[in-house]
Amino acid sequence: MAKWGEGDPRWIVEERSDATNVNNWHWTERDVTGWSSDKLRELLIGCRVEQGGASCQLTDVTKLEGEASINNRKGKLIFFYEWVIKASWLGTTSVGIKYKGTLEVANLSDENDMDDLDISVSLCKDEPVTPLLQLMKKEGVAKVRKALGEYVTLLKSAFSQGMILPTASGASQPPPPPAPKQVTTSRTQISSSAPADAAPQRPPQASSGSGGVRIPTSSFSLKETFLTSPDELYRTFINQEFVQVFTHAPAQVDGCRGGRFQMLDGNVNGEFTELIPDEKIVMRWRFKTWPSEHYATISLSLRDLGDETELSLDCKGVPSGEEERTKEGWRRYYFKAIKQTFGYGATPY
Repeated sequence: MAKWGEGDPRWIVEERSDATNVNNWHWTERDVTGWSSDKLRELLIGCRVEQGGASCQLTDVTKLEGEASINNRKGKLIFFYEWVIKASWLGTTSVGIKYKGTLEVANLSDENDMDDLDISVSLCKDEPVTPLLQLMKKEGVAKVRKALGEYVTLLKSAFSQGMILPTASGASQPPPPPAPKQVTTSRTQISSSAPADAAPQRPPQASSGSGGVRIPTSSFSLKETFLTSPDELYRTFINQEFVQVFTHAPAQVDGCRGGRFQMLDGNVNGEFTELIPDEKIVMRWRFKTWPSEHYATISLSLRDLGDETELSLDCKGVPSGEEERTKEGWRRYYFKAIKQTFGYGATPY
């Protein structure tokens, strides 16, 4: 073996206590089978199609066998996944008659294109022939194929971070683009550096949300009911361990006033600005693709309904055009995920 500092750098092995894969030369592997299993169930259960007052919906995943992993060799990522999936579906006619059936995916793997997936649909034994079967074979299969494609996309984006490490001679990723020109802000103006005597101009319908740059924004409200007590639901939002469980990913949550949080693989971060135990949570909240340092203000109010808790969400300062995406994110990655993970009355959207 060459001595330290001599020979081909790809073969030089440094003695490191952290066992870092220097220069990405050695084979490293990350097992994502558990995450994949949870994510596939999340994406499939509740898949729904409708036509002329009739509907079909996946109600359960009855079989999910396989494995998934990500490998790094010589700085190249190799994704491996192979799954056999069986699910139950429930069809309802326009007059309320119900039919049960099954759906099977035999070859979800990295060796097959999404368009080549073999997805079969059938009615349960003794169920009479119904047009719902054709609805499920056409529209239902397309919806399932889309959900499985989303799983593959998430697998390749969410779990590739950290697999390729910086080399001895450079970074693991292309260098970032040049920093934009310095921007100055005031209560009435946002502009590039300009002469001191330039007249300030107010952007039309602009708002700064809860600090940061001034951009056009919108607001929205949501309500959801959970089959749990206010104290348990309150804890779910501010306790790091609970957040990591329902998001199925590492998170950093400091559940106190002024405490910061980061979750969903760094896509969401913010700060708790007001906490009233078991009653109210107010936070500065942002998605990482929003303009730099722009936060929305989100208020969660909890109301005890006996066996249930009503959660009212008020959101102000969402960048214009991001309202529907933010709504769907809260419904899916907070409300639905919490219900499915903790059994607080999960219902499909």
